[in-house]
Amino acid sequence: MPDQSKLITVPDGKLGIIALKSSEKLGKKVDEYLVKWRKERADLDTKNMMFNGYTKDSYLIENNCPRFASGEAKGTIKDSVRGTDLYILADVTNTGIEYNLGGRMVPMTPDEHYADIKRIIAASAGKAHRINLIMPFLYESRQHKRTSRESLDCALALQELVSMGVQNIITFDAHDPRVQNAIPTVGFENLMPTYQFIKCLLKSTPDLVLDPKHMMVISPDEGAMHRAIYFANHLGVDVGMFYKRRDYSKVINGKNPIVAHEFLGDDVEGQDVIIIDDMIASGESMLDVCRQLKERKAKRVFCLATFGLFTAGLDIFDKAYEQGIFDRVISTNVTYQNPELFSKPWYSSTDLSKYIAIIIDHLNHDSSISELLDPVTRIQSRIKEYKEKHTITDNYDRPAIS
Repeated sequence: MPDQSKLITVPDGKLGIIALKSSEKLGKKVDEYLVKWRKERADLDTKNMMFNGYTKDSYLIENNCPRFASGEAKGTIKDSVRGTDLYILADVTNTGIEYNLGGRMVPMTPDEHYADIKRIIAASAGKAHRINLIMPFLYESRQHKRTSRESLDCALALQELVSMGVQNIITFDAHDPRVQNAIPTVGFENLMPTYQFIKCLLKSTPDLVLDPKHMMVISPDEGAMHRAIYFANHLGVDVGMFYKRRDYSKVINGKNPIVAHEFLGDDVEGQDVIIIDDMIASGESMLDVCRQLKERKAKRVFCLATFGLFTAGLDIFDKAYEQGIFDRVISTNVTYQNPELFSKPWYSSTDLSKYIAIIIDHLNHDSSISELLDPVTRIQSRIKEYKEKHTITDNYDRPAIS
């Protein structure tokens, strides 16, 4: 049981969680942690009106967004949300949900998931005390800047959500966190899963040597360089980078095609290499980087990405794995995971449900989350433990509320 001596703040409203269908599984795991932790706080005066409803069997609020065969829909909330500190959890990339459109079953798109978020906000009808949106994959985050006559979808979406009453937006590994400049007076938290990635990598691979002679961290492009530098600094290893050489005379599927990946960095021969990025979309770019590293005689290649979308299917990864192009892919469970993934010998998933539960617990108490945003101490303790034992334990103490 973690130390509760710093529990000095009262909740900012009764806690309520609305997990849309796109995040039902994740929402249930988050709810289980919160129920357990709050029931363990036996020293609290739960009869005090300030803690009314603090301990419950579940904080999940039943909701639904039924769709008509025309494609139209509506949002419904089955329980009262009056005075609630409401946390809406949604995955806009979940293609595993289908609905009947004119007699055909079609998968939901990010636009439809985003529309459902707005429907649930509208269904709360201004009765919630505070609305917080947890959107792990930030909607339209790849359309975050304007280079010609084109829309600024992510900025517009953020402004629309704020106009509807959202007071805090929590996301993971935003493609470019500077998009929060579109809503400068509203809470915007960009969480990074660095600790969870390091934990998963060290647990799944007991023979890593964490020094510059045996390991290197690679950024697959210039945009991911800050992630690679942060990760490498914790491990105490060097950084390399690929940059994408594009054909700007052509546009295919809305973007200029990549002609080649050019490498900038030291010799990787005989080294374990970690490639880290925010997402694996089709995976073709990531696998091309893996091939080039193997051609440079890298020992093992590990691919880490917050969002494993695998939009081109899993076959290309199966073939690449059989060819020895890479050794492992690690992604998180905050976005939809094809059930087939878990049968793959090359895949590992890192669970962020406990991290999200901790964030909710702190924000509901209006407590600082600075330590959670940059968990340097916990990362370094795990690396030290691994260097001593070549393994790590599952201990993960939840910081006390303060």
